[in-house]
Amino acid sequence: MVQMTGGEAVVRTLRHEGVDTVFGMPGVQIMHIYDAFHGQSDIRLMTVRHEQTTAYMADGYARVTGKPGVALVVPGPGVQNASAALGTAYSGSSPVLLLAGQVESYNVGEDRGALHEINDQQDIIRPVTKWCGRANSVSEIAPAIQEAMRQMRTGRPRPTEMEVSPDILAMTGEVSFAPPSQPELQAPDWDDIRQAAALLRGAQKPLIWAGGGVILSEAARELTALAESLGAPVATTNEGKGAIPEDHRLALGTGYYGHGASAWAVPKADVILAVGTRMTTQMTGLNAPQMPQKLIHLDADASVIGKNYPAEVSLVADARLGLQALLEEVRREAPEPQWSDAELDDIRQLQAQWLQEQAPDQCEMIRRMQGVLPEETVLVSGVTNMGYWSYFAYGVRQPRTYITSSYFATLGYSFPLALGAKVGAPDRPVVTLTGDGGFMYALPELATAVQYGINVVAVVFVDGALGASKNDQRTRFKSRMVGTELYNPSFAEVARVFGARGVRAEPERLDTALQEALATEAPTVIEVPVPTWAPPFQIAPRQA
Repeated sequence: MVQMTGGEAVVRTLRHEGVDTVFGMPGVQIMHIYDAFHGQSDIRLMTVRHEQTTAYMADGYARVTGKPGVALVVPGPGVQNASAALGTAYSGSSPVLLLAGQVESYNVGEDRGALHEINDQQDIIRPVTKWCGRANSVSEIAPAIQEAMRQMRTGRPRPTEMEVSPDILAMTGEVSFAPPSQPELQAPDWDDIRQAAALLRGAQKPLIWAGGGVILSEAARELTALAESLGAPVATTNEGKGAIPEDHRLALGTGYYGHGASAWAVPKADVILAVGTRMTTQMTGLNAPQMPQKLIHLDADASVIGKNYPAEVSLVADARLGLQALLEEVRREAPEPQWSDAELDDIRQLQAQWLQEQAPDQCEMIRRMQGVLPEETVLVSGVTNMGYWSYFAYGVRQPRTYITSSYFATLGYSFPLALGAKVGAPDRPVVTLTGDGGFMYALPELATAVQYGINVVAVVFVDGALGASKNDQRTRFKSRMVGTELYNPSFAEVARVFGARGVRAEPERLDTALQEALATEAPTVIEVPVPTWAPPFQIAPRQA
């Protein structure tokens, strides 16, 4: 055991667990942690302009690296501000550790009105964390942080939280460290694997739904190999983009709210293998399985299997281990492909025609962007019209290169999350698609980008409105507009005031502006004027 302060115990434990970056915002209750960062160089401490950004950046860092991201905030309002970002990480199954301050240990639970007191603040974040803990002594700090890390590395990754009072951080005590936790991956049951493989081999039209769990478990190679062995087309959720290269002959692209090539393919399938997806209500209309289709559901989280559609075979396992086992069994007696290339080409052509009819301008801009973005670019799809249409129109070929806010649909998340992604992947281009409403949420983080040289490219599509809500009023409420139109500054000028690069580009020059931004060693904002369009979730899906 070693003698050290509680603040030193926090920093030493993070270093022991392999953490190299912490995103924080200082305040009185956590200053002993900040002091412990002084004079050491193993962990970067990056200070942001809003507590929400600490967890967004930690999330972006985690999404591109696969390693836990760490956020540091004060109690009370700091935790509350970070909670929306934790919800985003929770919905995206992202490993984020929130290190939070507390009121003095003698005030915890007393409701005396101590500075920043919430009684009990863990009640706020328990619904959006996998595990919460509190260290009540210096000796408890290292075990608590290590347990938080273990929880994130076991089964389905999700955020965790550990909090500690300022007087504990100031105390000196004995600290010991257990060996760093290693990922605990659940292997599948082989009887279930054999049953699932038999169903897949006997299927006339097998189809695979791939979700974000495939990305999280680094199982893209296994997924593609299984699809090829079965001759089965693969549809992905938004979070699953990149699970199979979208130019692969078996890739159908994304299915979303009843739209996508999957809406033509799913009704033809007799056996569906869902991997690393909750089969959420976004799989509506023709994308949703229907009786008598048989579902094989593979997921690390047993609680989601069969929740939204009954599973014929349940496979509770890590996606990579489960797919490896299925591949081994399927290859024992490889089936003949049942989907012809011509049939799949026809399906993709129908989707391309639908997409061009519904969103021609958005498709053209995305085509221009795709033409200049390297394959390894990380694209953060914001809660904005162009982000939604990029689900279908933007092709992804590598895992961990496309990020969404999943079902949480958090307005304002994309720019700060992209900053964290760029910190995690400094040698790759990182581009975020955001609207004017969402970009204003985190506008001050331009200062963070400039201060630390985080050269993200933010493409801000400006329609002077909260576009989806305005379109909702236009269509469902007979154009009775109220509260959805916005006043904006010139985002290009604002970027320049912060010391970033700012340009305004008409849609037909977006590719040129983007190419110039990628060649510039500076954070860049590209302001693009657009009309208010309908998002895909406000368009009725095809019925049959």
